[in-house]
Amino acid sequence: MKIAFLGGGNMAGALIGGLIAKGHDPRSITAIDVSPAARERLAAQHHVRVSTAPDAATQAAGTLVLAVKPQDMRSALASLAGSVRGKLVVSIAAGVRLDALSRWLEGHRKLVRCMPNTPALIGAGIAGLYALPEVSAEERARAEAILGAVGEVVWVPEERLLDPVTAISGSGPAYVFWFIEQLAAAGERLGLAPEVSRKLALHTVLGAAKLAAQSAEAPGVLRERVTSKGGTTEAALRVFEEERLAERFMRALQAASRRGAELGDSLGKD
Repeated sequence: MKIAFLGGGNMAGALIGGLIAKGHDPRSITAIDVSPAARERLAAQHHVRVSTAPDAATQAAGTLVLAVKPQDMRSALASLAGSVRGKLVVSIAAGVRLDALSRWLEGHRKLVRCMPNTPALIGAGIAGLYALPEVSAEERARAEAILGAVGEVVWVPEERLLDPVTAISGSGPAYVFWFIEQLAAAGERLGLAPEVSRKLALHTVLGAAKLAAQSAEAPGVLRERVTSKGGTTEAALRVFEEERLAERFMRALQAASRRGAELGDSLGKD
């Protein structure tokens, strides 16, 4: 499978590295980027072919991964519109809808849109994927293999559902980082040394996530098992309920999902 990446930033680098780690031949991968630093980094780290613009290697690739910044997508595609016939085009650009991509690519319809997240940089990501009906089962498997090289993947049946995917998993690492910050800060206020509090907070979140991932039980069941009647956990959770924390969190995710839809509207304008 020959793959061309349009854009050579961190996420493209993570995908390339993941593919090679899973046995993909680096000689079958090419990366296009206008930045000399990005090209040098990819060539040095992964030994893939790099170029400043689409060329014969790009044309030979059966799969094109769009990894440029969303606001730069339309101009970046200007040089490709007439050369994607028959190719699977996979976009990891947040917010750019497939109707806009198809329009900018002169009606091309073999398109998959993906929403990865930053833990992909260490091979621990998860991505939501949506494919147009014109994408074959083999092409869906190809897209899944590319995103699956750096973590888990899930498919959604409608493109609009990528907005809540973005709110939950795309932006989700920031919520987790924020929670770690709050746990650590609370520990300090309660008298713990900063380095001790940070380590406790970080490994509590890491361990709880690992336990949830490896358990057959639902997170709610795991929570109940930690919550003894009249105990310390119950005292904290009661405050969460009194403050309606779940409702506030839901409003936050609704705001993120709405913003994703607004960005899609904005980015898709001609």
